[in-house]
Amino acid sequence: MITRRAVTAGLATSLIGVPRAGWTQDAGSPVQEFTARPDKLRLRPDAGNEVEAWTFNGSLASVVRVQQGTELRLKLRNETALPLSLHFHGVRGPNAMDGVGGLTQEPVAPGQSYDYRLTPPDAGTFLIRPCVLGGSAEPQERGLSGLLIVEEANPPQVDQDLALLIDDWGLNDNGSLAPFERSGETAPAGRLGSWLSLNGKPTPQRVEAPPGGRLRLRLANACNARAMRLRFDGLKAYVIATDGQPTSTFEPLMASLPFAPGTRYEMLVDLAPEAGMTGAVTAMLGDGLPLLEIATVGEKHAAPPAIAPLPANTKLPETIKLQNASRKDVVMKGDPKAPNVPWTINGAAGKPNGAPLVKVKRGTPVVLTLTNQTSFMQPLHLHGHSVRLLHALDDGWEPYWIDTIQVPVNKTIRVAFVADNPGKWLLASTVLERFDAGLWTWIEIT
Repeated sequence: MITRRAVTAGLATSLIGVPRAGWTQDAGSPVQEFTARPDKLRLRPDAGNEVEAWTFNGSLASVVRVQQGTELRLKLRNETALPLSLHFHGVRGPNAMDGVGGLTQEPVAPGQSYDYRLTPPDAGTFLIRPCVLGGSAEPQERGLSGLLIVEEANPPQVDQDLALLIDDWGLNDNGSLAPFERSGETAPAGRLGSWLSLNGKPTPQRVEAPPGGRLRLRLANACNARAMRLRFDGLKAYVIATDGQPTSTFEPLMASLPFAPGTRYEMLVDLAPEAGMTGAVTAMLGDGLPLLEIATVGEKHAAPPAIAPLPANTKLPETIKLQNASRKDVVMKGDPKAPNVPWTINGAAGKPNGAPLVKVKRGTPVVLTLTNQTSFMQPLHLHGHSVRLLHALDDGWEPYWIDTIQVPVNKTIRVAFVADNPGKWLLASTVLERFDAGLWTWIEIT
């Protein structure tokens, strides 16, 4: 549980600016080294102890920015105690660069390195996360996560473009990192932290912008297991992209959005025309935990242009021929309260050397019927593809693309996609303890 003490400590000490953190890679620039290494950090300002964190190049919540069409060249150096590989969550790139240790590459052993080279096809906001079969949860909880931002050629006109990585940390009362779940647990529920951070720092953080201005917020959930809702208090907020893909602009229903691990949103936020006004992005936990405070300061801004959607991604199919689809049921089971009821998909834990869930030729439409027979909401991520959420009667789909799917308790939903990216692709829980325990499968496209 996120404790009142931890919340109060954050509120009292962390009204600071949010930097446009990270580095930008341009065409022709050298390979960027990403060194994963242990670092001792004091996360909670009131804590007596430091956290034995793992960082990229000494920083939490690293942000990598590249222009669309530019090759990303990143060398992972592993100076931690565990094998690592990096998954670019949401990027529809080549299978060899998907970063699934044990399926698409060998994990990078301690003391070794690996070169990732890929040109992300889509503009958008994507997570950088550890992804090793059976060994992802601890590196993620120790801080190894970041954002990859692929910038479009003609972005919307805004005053600030803010990358906002939300994470929770399991901390002891003294501020040190709490012990990890026992590896012998067959169906771990997932690690819920007691302290929430924004870009690796206490919340809330403060941003100042001119009255009448406009901000672009890139929100990503890097928690191991915590799903929440985000609420936009005193802000006029519009969604312009879901999971990295453009969507028709819309205002969130009841000013809130569901926010499961792995989920990303891009928002345009229009600010009040008067100075001295404030709004907040709030995590709906307990009575509400403000993450980001936005204040209007200074001279009034010239009126921005009307809110408009991002250009549609023409690399995604306009239609999916459902009548020609290969269809497969995906049934999730498991019970953390029962020692002999492990996490399974269609009766089995994930195995890289087993048969794939689906094997299809490139260009085949696929419909997956996802049934959650557990007592937990189950977020799943399909690697290498974006999907449409189907209507109940198979007569259409929601007007947005996603790659992280939330399947409610004891519910069935269906998603459709065109299998247009060759290789072996995970369909996996984004709750990393469940993923490590086998709540995953894979599809093969030839």
